[in-house]
Formats: sequence, C-alpha cells, structure tokens
Amino acid sequence: MGWLWTIIVGGIIGAIAGAITNRGGSGIIFNVIAGLVGSSIGQAILGSWGPSLGGMALIPSIIGAVIVVAVVSFFLGRR
Repeated sequence: MGWLWTIIVGGIIGAIAGAITNRGGSGIIFNVIAGLVGSSIGQAILGSWGPSLGGMALIPSIIGAVIVVAVVSFFLGRR
C-alpha cells in the first residue's frame, strides 16, 4: 500500500511542477514519472528538509520535478 501512496504523491508533485513551468496537461503518466524522478533528484541535491509526505520531502521534490519538467520540455521541444 505504501507504493500506491508514493505514486499518488509523485503524480501530485509532477502536476505542481507542470503548473509552475506552464507545461501542464502532459498526462498523468508523465506527471507521475516527473514527480518520482524529480523527487529523487531534488532530495539528492537539496537533502530531505521540509514537510514530508509519502516518503518524499515536498519542497526539494517539487524543485527537482520542476527541473525535470523543464529539461524534458527543452529537449522534446513542445510546440
């Protein structure tokens, strides 16, 4: 059951990152992947500070997800 909660929180983090970068509407699968990968990157770079939900520190996770969404959007060149 813990993995399901992590996927849900990852999707929410990815959706927030998409809204921040104006790249929303990329799809739920992309949001979950961006949230999970961004969480890993953000916590590796910034550490695990701030509020935590679903095993992820929210602020570093959102910052990491914004980076992931921006980099993917840059290389895929959404038109």
